[in-house]
Amino acid sequence: MPTLETVVDGLKLPNPFIIGSGPPGTNANVIGKAFDEGWGAVICKTVSLDASKVVNVQPRYGRLRSRTSGEIYGWENIELISDRDLSIWLDEFKQIKDEYPDRILIASIMEEYNENAWHELVGKCEDAGVDSFELNFSCPHGLPERKMGAAMGQDPVILREVCGWVMAVAKKPVWAKMTPNVTHIEDPTRASLAAGIHGVSAINTIRSVLGVNLDTLRPEPSVEGYTTPGGYSCQAVKPIALRMCMEISQMIRSEFPGRTLSGMGGIETGEDAAQFILLGSDTVQVCTGVMKEGYRMVQPMCEELLAFMEKHKFETLADFKGYSLPFFTTHADLVKRQAEARAAKKAESKKKMITADAQWDGDDFVQQSDALARG
Repeated sequence: MPTLETVVDGLKLPNPFIIGSGPPGTNANVIGKAFDEGWGAVICKTVSLDASKVVNVQPRYGRLRSRTSGEIYGWENIELISDRDLSIWLDEFKQIKDEYPDRILIASIMEEYNENAWHELVGKCEDAGVDSFELNFSCPHGLPERKMGAAMGQDPVILREVCGWVMAVAKKPVWAKMTPNVTHIEDPTRASLAAGIHGVSAINTIRSVLGVNLDTLRPEPSVEGYTTPGGYSCQAVKPIALRMCMEISQMIRSEFPGRTLSGMGGIETGEDAAQFILLGSDTVQVCTGVMKEGYRMVQPMCEELLAFMEKHKFETLADFKGYSLPFFTTHADLVKRQAEARAAKKAESKKKMITADAQWDGDDFVQQSDALARG
């Protein structure tokens, strides 16, 4: 029987499905709900030392729906990190670990370009009992004036330095969450891994403008008639996320063997998760999907992933992690492979051409007949 249990960077998970940092992990109550429903781990909404500067607006979400089915396929948010005081979070981290001692709680943390601030935040969260860290270098909006989020994650030099600060004091596994809003995702990933972190998460949301209301002529989501570019997620970003995870996985294999990847971007089914694992992900994260379908979606996702594994006779996630990576190549190589295949097919067809009655073969009779036909 296949199993979804896995160990990643020493963290024992009952399954690879993780609540991604955001509203589904915004306080102890909802984190407990996620554990009750069976999620493998939960990453809390990003915390910082000073939440007083975090002020959200309403509305802060925008959604794109199919014109035919009405299904939501695109989601934009202009939501900031947690606006709750760190002292409250530290109490809730302790509460969660008391109630769910065997479940994995990951703290998403973000700070300014200040070594002491990162050290203080890591220390306080570890003292509260969190099992691991995810460094948020990728929020595409909000707080850029403080050089936080993607403003930091887009600079490999700074990224490597900050990751080094964290690794100097962290006693728990550390992942860095990558921004897709770069030309080459390998650059910030390489910088982070070179600093010694255990793994990366990818991708965060894509910087976007959802659209313009053609009645009001104002961009959306509209706050007092104005907006700001936000982060795009949901099913529409999955192909981009898969491409970037593939590129990260290939780089990890060649330059940082043994490091890990937590993939995300449009995952809503077990089949979606299987694709990310086939392209090298150790775990998969879901955030927008939970906002659409609720915490119980993890149950069918587990069933679907197990069904995929049974179909292909995979016993563990490791059996198919990265299985599809070798099938990526260059366009020039595709041209060469196709020319060779066509030449081989043509040669095989000539072999089947009948020039004497003794050549007829009952096993290949139809193909031999086809070879003699015109058109």
